[in-house]
Amino acid sequence: MLTLTNHWVDQARKVPSPNFNARPDPEDISLVVIHNISLPPEEFGGPQVEAFFQNRLDPSEHPYFEEIRDLKVSSHFLIRRDGELVQFVACDQRAWHAGVSRWRDRDNCNDFALGIELEGADHVPFEDAQYRSLRTLLDALIAHYPRLSNDAITGHEHIAPGRKTDPGPAFDWTRL
Repeated sequence: MLTLTNHWVDQARKVPSPNFNARPDPEDISLVVIHNISLPPEEFGGPQVEAFFQNRLDPSEHPYFEEIRDLKVSSHFLIRRDGELVQFVACDQRAWHAGVSRWRDRDNCNDFALGIELEGADHVPFEDAQYRSLRTLLDALIAHYPRLSNDAITGHEHIAPGRKTDPGPAFDWTRL
C-alpha cells in the first residue's frame, strides 16, 4: 500500500517540477486524468520526460523538442514502462496537465484534478507493470482524498475531445 505525507507519495521517486501553482480550493481533489507521454514520440526509457517537466529539455537533441521548447507543463505523476512511480507536483497543488478541459459541467480540470502520465503512446500497448502501479496509486489516492472515487477517473481525450487523444485506444480501461 502506498502512503502519502504532505501530499507526496512516500514510495514515489520525487522529481520536483517548477510548473505548478496553487489550486483555487486545495480540498477539491475530485478527478484523476490519465494521460500518456513519450519523448521523443513513441520512444521510451530516456530522461526526456523528466527534463521536459523540469524545463530542462534540450531542444537540439531531437527535432520534436524544438516544437515543444516553450511549453511549461507538468503532471502529478509519471508511471514508467517498468511500473516505477515518479512524482513531480504535490497533490494539493495544481499541476499543468489538462489545459483547456471540461468534465461533468466543470471547466479547467487542472483546478480539481490529479494528472497521471503513463509512459506510452496512443497505439502502443501499455505494460502489465504500469497497470499494476496505476491501480495501486489510484487506490491510495482514493483512500486519501475523500472526493475521489473510481467513477472520477477519466482520460485526457474525454476532458479535451478533439484536442487530445490520450491515453488512446491502446489503454485498456477494463484493467482499472
